[in-house]
Amino acid sequence: MPAPLVEDWPIPYRTRLATRPAEAVDLVVIHCTELPDIAMARAFGERIRYPDSGTGACGHDYVDRDGRCWRFVEPTRIAHHVAGLNERSIGIELINLGRYPHWADSRHQRFEEPYPAAQIEALIGLLEDLKRTLPNLRRIAGHEDLDRRLEPASDDPAIDLPRRRDPGPLFPWDAVLAATGLPRWYGD
Repeated sequence: MPAPLVEDWPIPYRTRLATRPAEAVDLVVIHCTELPDIAMARAFGERIRYPDSGTGACGHDYVDRDGRCWRFVEPTRIAHHVAGLNERSIGIELINLGRYPHWADSRHQRFEEPYPAAQIEALIGLLEDLKRTLPNLRRIAGHEDLDRRLEPASDDPAIDLPRRRDPGPLFPWDAVLAATGLPRWYGD
């Protein structure tokens, strides 16, 4: 599958993110934005969440429903996208509603938006391109596989919910794993 055209759209603070050699990356983490569109995902990514470094939380690459791709952070910089594994991973965000806008409400935990074929095809092409440019990339995980922390539900603090559920139950893992040859990793 050919690599999709990835448009560079650098996040404003990207030069404040630490650098690393391409060889340091051995993992790609698949996320979904749990937001309606790329504009909201961009606004979220641009927010400064870490005042000491003047940086925020965002993925490296974003894939829209129609297969368009944007690069917010180059692979040789460390983006904040998954607790404890940023130094060794690339974060790919898929535009998808997920649980939007009720992320922490126990009554709204279903993922209902399927991932369109164009988005998955672009993701596979992007993964193939990353495998060519990152010599040690050999594993793939979902955000939900790596961040298993629980948080109290916003509607009932007695209920603990998974903090992260993305890319969620509608993500076509079998197709992506078969197409890329990357094994799914669930952390240590």
